[in-house]
Amino acid sequence: MEKLDLVKTDKEYYSAKKTPEIRNFPSLNFLTLNGTGKPAGSNFNDAVEAIYPLAYGIKKNYKAIELDFAVPKLEGLWWFSNNKNPGNAKDDEWNWKLLIRMPEFVSSGEFEKAKKQVFEKKQNQRINNIKFETLTENKCVQIMHVGPYSKEHITISILEKFISDNNLTKNGLHHEIYLSDPRKIDPEKLKTILRYPVK
Repeated sequence: MEKLDLVKTDKEYYSAKKTPEIRNFPSLNFLTLNGTGKPAGSNFNDAVEAIYPLAYGIKKNYKAIELDFAVPKLEGLWWFSNNKNPGNAKDDEWNWKLLIRMPEFVSSGEFEKAKKQVFEKKQNQRINNIKFETLTENKCVQIMHVGPYSKEHITISILEKFISDNNLTKNGLHHEIYLSDPRKIDPEKLKTILRYPVK
């Protein structure tokens, strides 16, 4: 049985250059979980511990019918209350939506089935808040950030200058795709795709 690995089969989505570029993406389905609090804070980590078991629960059910897939990279949409600057934002002013992409063959019915199964096993109340949603971004600008998350603002400023110089405006939330596992790699080598929908 061949396992679908979206990171390998959809390189357009999971790759970026170290300079800004424009890309277009179709509508895609995700597991999503909203929350507040700084990156890697307790709320964020608790959410990660809820969304991943569900992703693997769905994978397990599909593997049983020979539609196995690798669970893709964690992603996040970020925004701030009152348009605060990240450097000045308090813990409760950070807002995020965690995303884990699902293959096209995953249905909402199978999502609900796995959600009940995983909740019964884990008894984690956050699992009940996970949704199955379609994200449509279409035209985007993006760049690869290499280094610690604390230095993302430098790369973001490059991306924002590109948006301005090309007479574009943001048309959605700040989107990050975490290609590296921060538990297993030096912070200076972390790779994160930074992306903004634009028009």
